[in-house]
Formats: sequence, C-alpha cells, structure tokens
Amino acid sequence: MKILIVNKFLHPNGGSETYIFEIGKCLQSMGHEVQYFGMEHAGRVVGNHAGIYTSDMDFHGSGLKGKLSKLTYPFKIIHSRDAARRISRVLDDFHPDVVHFNNINFQLTPSVIEAVADHDIRNRTTTRMIYTAHDSQWVCPNHLLMRPDGHRCFECNGGKYGCCIRNRCIHGNRLRSILGAYEAFYYRYRKTYGLIDVIIAPSRFMKETLESDPVLKGKCTVMHNFIPGHNGADGNIRQNLRDACERKYVLYFGRFSEEKGVTVLLKSISELPDIDFVFAGSGPMEEEVNGLKNIDNVGFIKGAELEHLVKNAEFTVFPSICHENCSFTVMESISYGTPIIASNTGGTPELVENGINGLIFEAGDQNALTKTIRRLWDDREETDRLKKGCELTHYPSVEDYCDRLLEIYKTGDLDEASTEKGSGDEE
Repeated sequence: MKILIVNKFLHPNGGSETYIFEIGKCLQSMGHEVQYFGMEHAGRVVGNHAGIYTSDMDFHGSGLKGKLSKLTYPFKIIHSRDAARRISRVLDDFHPDVVHFNNINFQLTPSVIEAVADHDIRNRTTTRMIYTAHDSQWVCPNHLLMRPDGHRCFECNGGKYGCCIRNRCIHGNRLRSILGAYEAFYYRYRKTYGLIDVIIAPSRFMKETLESDPVLKGKCTVMHNFIPGHNGADGNIRQNLRDACERKYVLYFGRFSEEKGVTVLLKSISELPDIDFVFAGSGPMEEEVNGLKNIDNVGFIKGAELEHLVKNAEFTVFPSICHENCSFTVMESISYGTPIIASNTGGTPELVENGINGLIFEAGDQNALTKTIRRLWDDREETDRLKKGCELTHYPSVEDYCDRLLEIYKTGDLDEASTEKGSGDEE
C-alpha cells in the first residue's frame, strides 16, 4: 500500500510529529511505501521522492523576515493555492492509495484536502482520506476549547464561531480571532472536512467534541494513542540527571505554559518547600520555573534520558487546565510504572484510572493539587499501590496501532473494540 502522510511540520516539534514518525517507520517495516508532505525546514527528517514541499512559514519570527510573515499572515492561513498546487505534484508523482492528514491548519490549510479530491476527479481515481485529530481545531478556531481568561468552553459548538471573535480567543488578539473564525466559517460552508473518509479521534472526548459538527458526525472512530518504543534507560545519561535521580523527587515534564497548568503547579510548589521537584521541558514560563528554589530544571530531554528521569520519580504531575486529547506525557508516565497526579480535563480521565494508576483532581484547583501532592508524597504505601496499578495498565504498541490503522486504510471500518485499553486488559 502507498501512503502519503501530511503534516505541516516534518521535523521533531511535538506530539503530532512523534506520531507521524512512529507510524511511518512501523508501516514501512510492514512493507508499505510511505512518503510525507509538509513544510520545508532545515531540520526536516522525512520527505517525498519528488522533493516537493511548501516554504517554511514562521508567524512568530523577528527581523525583516518575521515582519513580512506577519504582513502576509491573513492571506496565507485561510487558503493556500501554493500548498494545493505542490501537494498535487506530489500526488501525480506518488499516486498514493491513502492520504493521512494530521496537523494542517494555518501553514498548509485545508486546501490540501480539496486538492486531493480534485486530483481524484481529474484522474478518475479514489484516494482514501484519513485524518487524525490531534486537537479540536476543526470545531474550535483556537483549538484549545479555552478562552484567554483560562475558562474552558464549548461556545463554538454547532458552528457558532462568532464567539471566538467576541472572546478574542486566539492569543487575545481581535484580528487573529477574526481570521480564525473566518477560516472555520469558510471551510464549514465549503463542507471541506466532509471530504474526509475517516477521522481518528485519540479519545472518546475528542470524538464527542468533533461530532458536535453534523458534517463530521458518523465519520469518527476512537483510537487511543500508542506508546512509542521504550529506549532502555541504561544509555548515556548526563551526570546532572543522575544527580537529580539520587534523591526523592516529583516530576513535571512537558511545556512550561499557562494552558498546561504550570501557573497552578508553581503556586502549589511554593507551598511545599520541603518537596523537591524536577522539571523537564521548555516554554514561555521558564523564568517563573527557575524562580523557585525547590525546582531543578533540567531542560528539554527525550529518549533514554527522559525514561530514566520518569522511572526514578516518586510520581509525576500533569496539571493541564486545557482540554487535553490523549497525552503522550500521561501514557509515558504510567507505562514506565510511575503514578501520575492529573487534572480531569478532556480525554485524560480515559487514561488515568483514579486510585488505580494515579489520582485525578479538579483542573485549576490549586488547593486540591497541593493536598494531593502532599498526600501522595507522605504515603509510601499508596504510592507503591499505584505503581502496581501502572504495571497492570496496557496501552497499544505502535505495532498494534498500525494493524488497526491498516484496517481503516483498507476498509474504513469504524469498529472501536480493538483500540481502547485499560488496567488489566490482555491481548
């Protein structure tokens, strides 16, 4: 089978990139031909035989290039004739059986979906189109289901995108919010997303959210994310990480940002001066993170070093205040045998079984988070019991995931029975 994976970033950048690289490698190992389409970038690690990509678009850059990007911003994020033209050339060269879309909005735009449909009309072919919903972009213009004031909301459900403008949901900026709402109205009017054959929702929460749009209803299937292959934590570990792991500590790993609940977590940490915390990651709140004496910030790490850090933690904390989909962070912690304290947002309660492999608290409730951290830190018996619960929790491997993915590629089967796992589930 010939598979074209489409994602705006083709270099390591976040969870969606981890996803596309892992499934691509696995599908290739199964004998399928996989190529990629997205933006060109100095760090690009995958591509297509035609060597055709869109130009790299940096809306947040500085200097002359950044200023020019901002000036052309409104003309590029709605509909990209360039992206449509370039993916058409890749389609003509590759002739895929399946096009698997991932994060495409803004830099590539949904014009690439229409380009595949137009290609099929011209060539009298049928290319199956699949989309993995890494966020709620297709029903929420700012993709977080959260207003700038931190309140989670579903006001745009049913196509009421004017709420985005009224609340200035995109970076608190009225112009960007107008553009985001216009994009949502534009593709809803054109029924572009209805061209997709199957939408993979990594959580039941995401499926329910997407199916609030009648155009998407009946197209969604739930497939919880897989666990990327474990790296083995006996590799070359930096000395400062080894030093951090010699003592008892609580771990936060991920993006240092407001929507991830870092503000709430930092307030709790300030009230727990006798507990050592390790932070692994980066983000706009790094200065605040470095300002607390009982936090050791080891920076962004991955692979064997991250596994080493997670496995040696007493427990991890996932305090996100936005509606999470199916977080790799949560799954990695539990799969490494480390209990997690997690907020009750989005699809997270589908991964964390309260009192079994972790503890759930009300998102944004700093008092509840502080008490839960203190309780678990002081209760060795409960921590050990939760660790045993982690050992009984099974998530799909990338091989299991790709077996199911191939069924969808070939038949469009929406049966979800084989895609969701929990404590004690057996293969």
